[in-house]
Amino acid sequence: MQCPRCQKPNPPQAKFCLDCGVHLALTCLRCGIELPTEAKFCFQCGERVGTEPTRQSRFVSPETYTPSHLAQKILTSKNSLEGERKHVTVLFADLKGSMELLADRDPEEARKLLDPVLECMMEAVHRYEGTVNQVMGDGIMALFGAPLAHEDHAVRACYAALRMQGSVKRYGEEIRRAAGVPIHVRVGVNSGEVVVRSIGNDLHMDYTAVGQTTHLAARMEQAALPGSILVSLNTLRLAEGYVQVRPLGPIRVKGLSEPVEVYEVIGGGAIRSRFQAAAVRGLTRFVGRDAELDQLRQALERVRAGHGQVVALVGEPGVGKSRLVWEFTHSHWAQGWLILESSSVSYGKATPYLPVIDLLKLYFKIHDRDDPREIREKITGKLLALDEALRPTLPAFLALLDVPVEDPQWEVLDPRHRRQRTLDAVKRLFLRESQVQPLCLVFEDLHWIDSETQALLDGLIESLPAARLLLLVNYRPEYQHAWGSRTYYAQLRLDPLAPESAEELLQALVGDDPDLQPLKPRLIKWTEGNPFFLEESVRTLVETQMLVGERGAYRLAKALPSIQVPATVQAVLAARIDRLPPEEKRLLQSASVIGKDVPFDLLEAIAELPEEDLSRGLAHLQTAEFLYETSLFPDLEYTFKHALTHEVAYQSLLQERRRVLHARIVDAIERLYPDRLAEQVDRLAYHAFRGEVWGKALAYLRQAGAKAAACSAYREAVPCFEQALDALRQLPESRETLELAIDLRFDLRNSLWPLGEPWRMHAHLQEARNLAEVLGEQRRLGWVFSYLTQYFRMTGDPDRAIESAQRAIAMAQAVSDFPLQVATFTHLGPIYRERGDYRRSIEILRKNVESLQGDLIRERFGLAGLPSVFSHANLVCCLAELGEFAEGIIHGEEGLRIAEMVDEPYSLMFACFGVGTLALLKGELQQAIRMFERGLELYRVWSLPLLFPVTASSLGLAYALSGRLAEAIPLLEQAVEQAASMKLMTSRSIFVARLAEGYLLANRTDDAVPLAGRALELSREQKERGHEAYALRLIAEVAAHSIPLDAHKAEAHYRQAVELADALGMRPLLAHCHLGLGKLHRRTGNRPGAEKHLTTATALFREMDIRFWLEKGQAELNALR
Repeated sequence: MQCPRCQKPNPPQAKFCLDCGVHLALTCLRCGIELPTEAKFCFQCGERVGTEPTRQSRFVSPETYTPSHLAQKILTSKNSLEGERKHVTVLFADLKGSMELLADRDPEEARKLLDPVLECMMEAVHRYEGTVNQVMGDGIMALFGAPLAHEDHAVRACYAALRMQGSVKRYGEEIRRAAGVPIHVRVGVNSGEVVVRSIGNDLHMDYTAVGQTTHLAARMEQAALPGSILVSLNTLRLAEGYVQVRPLGPIRVKGLSEPVEVYEVIGGGAIRSRFQAAAVRGLTRFVGRDAELDQLRQALERVRAGHGQVVALVGEPGVGKSRLVWEFTHSHWAQGWLILESSSVSYGKATPYLPVIDLLKLYFKIHDRDDPREIREKITGKLLALDEALRPTLPAFLALLDVPVEDPQWEVLDPRHRRQRTLDAVKRLFLRESQVQPLCLVFEDLHWIDSETQALLDGLIESLPAARLLLLVNYRPEYQHAWGSRTYYAQLRLDPLAPESAEELLQALVGDDPDLQPLKPRLIKWTEGNPFFLEESVRTLVETQMLVGERGAYRLAKALPSIQVPATVQAVLAARIDRLPPEEKRLLQSASVIGKDVPFDLLEAIAELPEEDLSRGLAHLQTAEFLYETSLFPDLEYTFKHALTHEVAYQSLLQERRRVLHARIVDAIERLYPDRLAEQVDRLAYHAFRGEVWGKALAYLRQAGAKAAACSAYREAVPCFEQALDALRQLPESRETLELAIDLRFDLRNSLWPLGEPWRMHAHLQEARNLAEVLGEQRRLGWVFSYLTQYFRMTGDPDRAIESAQRAIAMAQAVSDFPLQVATFTHLGPIYRERGDYRRSIEILRKNVESLQGDLIRERFGLAGLPSVFSHANLVCCLAELGEFAEGIIHGEEGLRIAEMVDEPYSLMFACFGVGTLALLKGELQQAIRMFERGLELYRVWSLPLLFPVTASSLGLAYALSGRLAEAIPLLEQAVEQAASMKLMTSRSIFVARLAEGYLLANRTDDAVPLAGRALELSREQKERGHEAYALRLIAEVAAHSIPLDAHKAEAHYRQAVELADALGMRPLLAHCHLGLGKLHRRTGNRPGAEKHLTTATALFREMDIRFWLEKGQAELNALR
């Protein structure tokens, strides 16, 4: 048995639904009594079970109880909705305790009590253009947003719930007085996604809920008390402000791991539009509309001079039409004007004069609490005070505002004449008022206007030229009118914000946290400057806790892989797409599968439309501003006007339909561009993977990943290789596929490495090792050990790194794999450099440099960067630490030359680091700064996080030594923070030491003390003896600058640093230690000691041609003498 509430199947013997717990019963469709499951006839009324009831057939199918105007809309749109994913709001309502109500009553009498309740429920649903998809004995299930699309489906569902509660309450009071029976309904509402399978000619819609959409709505109903309405947070987010709610806290829901926040709807809200909802939350900065404001001001001046004007603000949803109106009507220019504002609503087309009534209530100062007598007095008093000649219009205004009319002449008028009298009355009122004071009438959202209000505006505009009346309207592009030829009509087109204005708005929304800088251009591009889309995207990021903080001061809480379409924006765009004719909607959806940019040849190949129909459909999509032409030569191409429209159109398709179209696109590209497949590889990879053409997907994805990696676009390369692995898993296992699985993981390693993600890399390497061992593949196993060398080095296990490198070298020699040997030497050299064994490192790196000649300098040898460049740059660093600057300069220049020639950013960034390091140790600070700044710019442009800490730390120290401390400290801090965030252990000691040195130079000695000690600890933990020497010298420097002076500690650490630097051959550091000792002895009055150490320091600086520090040492020596 299928549950009538949540649609879940249940075993035949089930009495309650296994999923939602509703009581499952076989009921008579005629009298509603519960029957045994084996019954063939009802024992109460004799009706055959399963046949349509003879009396209550209007509740059997949607065809019988859906109003004809809605039925026609559904049937018209059903072909374009079938087989789609739709965002909807689901409403469940039932009569609490209906079985008790029916128990002791005659079936017919019981039905007489029950049926009006169902009718109240259905009337409320239909009033807001929802559809009752099921009638379940004593309740209904209704959908808003499908099959009839509405951007405000959640608001409509809430309003329908309030309306049904109100009407049932009134009916219940009658029944309680007449029959002594209490009648209460409970309502539950939830919003989410469903898949519309089909819509029958009887209007019944077959759908499948995505996730818990329907289930949660049913749970809301079951949790509701009689007479109440419960909604989920999903619905409240879409209807916030439109209704008043009371939070009830979280409740447990079967099938969900986390409690669900529940809210009780207790009334309608004062808000009627999205702009009003935004205003309640707090308006954001007003940007980018100065020109439009000035044009409105000019229109105001013309009206003030007695020349009536109509100004129309036209733009797509969210561009800021209502905000511009608000800014204008609240500006100083509008002071002294009577401004009356109203707006149409999406569900108001069937309500005559709805915006006019709102406007008149403002004019007459009528409140909801006013009774008919008070309303009559206000209308009469205001009208006759304005002009006694308006007395004949009084019946029309009273009728419009639902006040009984006590005028026999009005009563005998036929509808046509009443209508004309009403239109004339309103027009006369506004024209007469404009003679007393300048008047501005605002009518917003004319695309939802009712026909009577439209007639009023048409008539008013005819009489406008000589009136002091400004009619300010706004609407979306699809609205049509006949005013365009009027000389006093002006149209202002509002487009999305220009990039600089969008950036200004976003700055006001999120603030200037540095971590948000990459996000801002993404958001602007994603929303294309639409203010509403921007604000809602930020709001969604806050609600999903991607951003934390407060408006104007947010910070990024977690990585942001993608930006999701806000539910509010999705509703607006989906409704707009659904209004397209079915054939054009399918064409737009097909185009969305191709991508945001749509080559005509590809669209023609997959659209399955005759040429004439295709051209006509594209022309209409351009007119409706969904697509626009971006290229005519050499190939015709279209582009979606909005990235969000493209996303919503694509997401509306069923996954199977998407798959078929993606696969068809692969075939079309291969057929249309057989000689340009390399150029199309990214597009082929994208479509083959989503089309589940696994063999082709594997090949194209690997090519696309290699192409991206070759350009140092590693963030783009990683998903290509990961998806290639996913595609590979779909293919039958063989030795070939297992070998390919290893190679793909090597590809992934080389892209993850520059991104500073060693832990993800390690997981792939472990899997590659397992596969290689299973296959007995020694060469590939050697590569695993080579790559693990780098991993162990960076994550703080140098001994295992060396062991792994030795195994890789042995395997390389065993299988004569020259590339493997080169790669491993490239990894091994820096390990010895960091251990302070500079001579051993130089020996290994020279082997690489000597063997990599000719074209080999351009080869990567299985690595992310160029081994030739990395070998030269690491040699530079080693030679600089030894003070052998002349040879170091040669290697630095050669590494830089190769990197620039090949134009490989990752290698170039490291080459800059090598040259900069030599300049830094040589005291050539401006040259060091130039190199490190160049490297940092490469990091920013190409996103190469792995090399950021070492580059930022070096640049920070160079800035600090140059006196640029305000720039230095943030960089030094960021270097330490980013190394920690990437969990990199190698060289972290030197990053910490340099930060301490920066603090020391900034006279923040107290901050420097603990960091200097930590630097020493880290260097010893990692066996980085060269860095240990630096840390010892730093502790001495800190002690020498402390107050009071700790001379003993300073001298002890200087001497330890001298001993270690001398043992390692670190002559520049040795010279600095002697300089420090000389300054310390001079300060403590030990003149002989000072002279000895200063003489040694200057001799070393002179010998190594370190002029910057030689001058400082010589100055100290001269001061001593």
